[in-house]
Amino acid sequence: MDLLTFSLHNVFALLQQMSVFLVIAYLFTKSPFFRSFHLHTLHPRTQLLLYFIFSSFSILGTYFGLPINDAIANTRAIGATLAGIIGGPFLGGAVGLTAGLHRFFLGGFTAASCGISTTVEGIMGGLVHVYLVRHYQQHRLLSPAVAFFTTLVAEIVQMIIILLLSKPFDQALALVRIIALPMILANSTGAAIFVSIIRDQRKMYDDLSVFFSAKALKMAEKTVSILSLGFNMTTAREVALVIREQTGVGAVGITDREKVLAFVGEGSDHHVVGQKISSSQTRKAISENRIVYADGGEKKWRCNLSRECPLGSVLCVPLRVDNELIGTINLFEPQNKLFLVTNKTLGEGITKLLSDQILYARYIEQKTLVTTAELKIAQAQISPHFLFNALNTIIAITRKDSDRARDLLLHLANFFRKNLKHTRSLATLEEELNHVHSYLVIEKARFEDRLQLEMDIDSELLALNLPVFTLQPIVENAIKHGISNMLGQGVIRLSVGRESGLVRISVEDNAGNFAQSSRKGVGMSIVEKRIKNLCGEKHGLEIYCIPQVKTIISITVPEGGCKET
Repeated sequence: MDLLTFSLHNVFALLQQMSVFLVIAYLFTKSPFFRSFHLHTLHPRTQLLLYFIFSSFSILGTYFGLPINDAIANTRAIGATLAGIIGGPFLGGAVGLTAGLHRFFLGGFTAASCGISTTVEGIMGGLVHVYLVRHYQQHRLLSPAVAFFTTLVAEIVQMIIILLLSKPFDQALALVRIIALPMILANSTGAAIFVSIIRDQRKMYDDLSVFFSAKALKMAEKTVSILSLGFNMTTAREVALVIREQTGVGAVGITDREKVLAFVGEGSDHHVVGQKISSSQTRKAISENRIVYADGGEKKWRCNLSRECPLGSVLCVPLRVDNELIGTINLFEPQNKLFLVTNKTLGEGITKLLSDQILYARYIEQKTLVTTAELKIAQAQISPHFLFNALNTIIAITRKDSDRARDLLLHLANFFRKNLKHTRSLATLEEELNHVHSYLVIEKARFEDRLQLEMDIDSELLALNLPVFTLQPIVENAIKHGISNMLGQGVIRLSVGRESGLVRISVEDNAGNFAQSSRKGVGMSIVEKRIKNLCGEKHGLEIYCIPQVKTIISITVPEGGCKET
């Protein structure tokens, strides 16, 4: 048997043994852990679990290898390299070191070189991770092509290390001639297949997530203006019509804690608005403050008002605002139709969304502007124009690039989370910049190349305390009243530096439209009032505008930052 034939035989043998790993990879994608972990947020606990998983893969790769000339042709590199690509240099190095030490203690004239090379392979995978993250290409971390070529190069490096460190050299050279082709091809192909399995399963979950998100965003777009008018019979009916239109269920009912506020769809002839709640499931959802589900199969729903009622299943979800139960959302299906799991999941998400919108409406209704009320108003200053534009942008991108749409949803969620949940009066400059970043990522997706951001930040001032929600309304003003009205390239320059014992924060745009608007919006007025309340009357906003050329809005605060009142 010539060398090429022998090498190809070993390639197929390694691929055959590697099928065990592919089965394990498939089972891994079905686990609850896989559904919950995200490459963008690998917490220490997640990294520890990934360390044990990939270390096990690498060690098993050694045991499943082919003994050749006092050495082992193996698939150990897959675990170490993929750990680095997915988790970074620390995780890749830790997995590589663990598998390398295991190989070292097995002995043989290549024990030391293989142990070292396995660690190097894990670190190489980690360096690829760092490169992709720094170049904003996180979506390629699960690319089969990246896994293939990274593992291919890592295996070539391993062969070089074996030649450099293993003695005698003639024996090492003879070994490399035998194992190089099988290991390079088998490990590269195996890594690509492994990642392909994970990517395809992740894509399936992401597609479902995008489907739910698109539905929820569509409903949010249609209900946000409705619920801004309050939660009553009129608005409840309009919301119920939107929910039924988007979910396609047989009927939708909305209640407060005692009576029916709205009912649309099948059975509306006897489920009358204003009557007391008759459904035992709805009463149970209210009394126990939990979701109640009658699927129409083992648990049937029976109408207490009419024997001719066509409905046979229901999902009752409590509607809570600030942990206060204010009513329920009820989704019904006819007796001859199964209640889809997708509608069940969507119904639960819709209720949470409506709760947030009702909460937002309550904040808008505040009539006093004491310091704590100012914070609530600042938290609730989510521009309807920004919300609608963001929703429409994400819906459009969803059709073309689900990965990018998911990233935009994360930024939108981070933006809303800070707006709705920040309870302190102050935030650091770094936190304010992160908030602005989430806002600008979404606006950048809307304007594409028409929006450019330039930043000049004194890094020593990142810990400076400012009134919370100081920067975002000013940047929003520059886009809403400036950049959005331009046909050409829009540029926003954000600078922070020391000046004469003060700190000056400037937001400049190249539109020069502020003089035309001639007055400050609600958001900027609140910013200025809170700066004066928390930083002193001599501080606040300064506005300088050259029409059609530029607008500069500057904030001055004490060099020591602002203080809680």
